Amino acid sequence: MLKIWGRISSINVKKVVWTAQELGLDFQRTEAGGLFGVVKTPEYLRLNPNSLVPVIEDGDYTLWESNVIVRYLCARHAPDTLYPQALRERFDAERWMDWQQTTFNPASRPGFWQLVRTPAEQRDLALIAESNAAVESLMATLDAHLATREFMLGAQFSMADIPLACEAHRWFALPQTRQSRPHVERWFAGLRARQTSAGVLDLALS
Repeated sequence: MLKIWGRISSINVKKVVWTAQELGLDFQRTEAGGLFGVVKTPEYLRLNPNSLVPVIEDGDYTLWESNVIVRYLCARHAPDTLYPQALRERFDAERWMDWQQTTFNPASRPGFWQLVRTPAEQRDLALIAESNAAVESLMATLDAHLATREFMLGAQFSMADIPLACEAHRWFALPQTRQSRPHVERWFAGLRARQTSAGVLDLALS
């Protein structure tokens, strides 16, 4: 049985849980991180010396870094479908997954922390505005990309959709106004309707 460590409120744990559900894997998730603690214990640090979630244990194999875990599970269990075999398609998926982690997430994180995890009287409105402006620009890029595609790579759902949809879920759930992005909204609604995303794209932010 696949073991997943991490609290489901974590955007990075959401990616892994959704992937496991998408693949129909039998898995056990153990709460870790945030209020659950665990990540600083010697036992956990042997799994991930960064003391972060998520971590998976797949038999005797341990892996951390959320997007890498998504790639690994898709490559192992869904080659030619979720994990493209054609080189250019695979690296197109890789590119968008890296974009989520290195560009989109750093832009959205400050606004998320201020609006969700910071008391209203302590919020930095300038920081929120700066984060929102950055994300709106990125959402425009994503919307333009999806204007001619059902999914990130075209007609077929792939590993590239998972991290970006988890990021979009957080953006759409923030308590604020935002610009309309019809192509992103259509894509996200379709992913949210998938039974395999249950418990991931229907959770409130925390």
